[in-house]
Amino acid sequence: MSEDVIARQQAALRDLYRHHVAPGEPYALVDFPDHPNVGDSAIWLGEIAMLHAVGAGDPAYRSRWDDFDAAAFVAACPIGPILIHGGGNLGDIWPHHQHFRESLIRDFPDRRIVQLPQSIHFRDPAHRDRFAALVAGHGDFHLHVRDAASLELARRNFDCPVALSPDSAFGLGPLPRPRKPDCHSLMLLRTDTERAARDDRLLRQSPDAVALDWLDETPPTEADFTARARARVERGLRLLSRGEQVVTDRLHGHILALLLGLPHVVLDNDYGKVAAYIGAWTHGSPLVRQAATPDEAMALIGAAMMA
Repeated sequence: MSEDVIARQQAALRDLYRHHVAPGEPYALVDFPDHPNVGDSAIWLGEIAMLHAVGAGDPAYRSRWDDFDAAAFVAACPIGPILIHGGGNLGDIWPHHQHFRESLIRDFPDRRIVQLPQSIHFRDPAHRDRFAALVAGHGDFHLHVRDAASLELARRNFDCPVALSPDSAFGLGPLPRPRKPDCHSLMLLRTDTERAARDDRLLRQSPDAVALDWLDETPPTEADFTARARARVERGLRLLSRGEQVVTDRLHGHILALLLGLPHVVLDNDYGKVAAYIGAWTHGSPLVRQAATPDEAMALIGAAMMA
């Protein structure tokens, strides 16, 4: 059944990418995630895999949010769409990515712009309304969202085509486990601004468990974007594979555990992104169990140990 969950999302992703890119037509893929969060690198690799799967090949132009060069982009990609890397940064939690997105919409009114699958969260309605005004003034902005709450928000506020689409990391398909486990439970728990307000000491102090986040890294030395993303994802897969099972409040802890075939218990982030994704796409997998509290997560771990 987990294989069916993965295959269904891959099929939906192929439909998405075929709709926006075509063999032989140049395109740009921007907002490369050059930071330690393994999940964003998994999304990038899935995007590249899907673009190759539909025959589009590599992007004619790529950039991070902080090194986009308009002249270089136009020279490399005189026609064709701008694809913006997907993830969970559409909103005002991660402002530099949002400001870059808004600058593209403002500066390229005659170019199709495709936002690849995102979760949306605005803490300030004024920021949402500013973005809505930019979208309404563009005319060829296409928005893909990963969950029902984001879909409802987008349809209510943004004047553009909106579609529910899976996270592009599913473009990677099933993955082999890169190492044998060295602990019963790998606790991958957020330490950043999306961490929910709860006490995780029970999880962090669990016997035969290793607790960590995957934000600590030695930066990859590869110059090529996709090679850098691959190095980061390989690091994340090795971390997850340390556990016989995983407990996580990271969306891509859940997604990569599913692709690895690892049983896992999922807690939520601070605004419900993880549970919303599971509700939309992955609730049918027997590998995933959801917990509302650390106590409940510990009970699920204990039940798995007794099984």
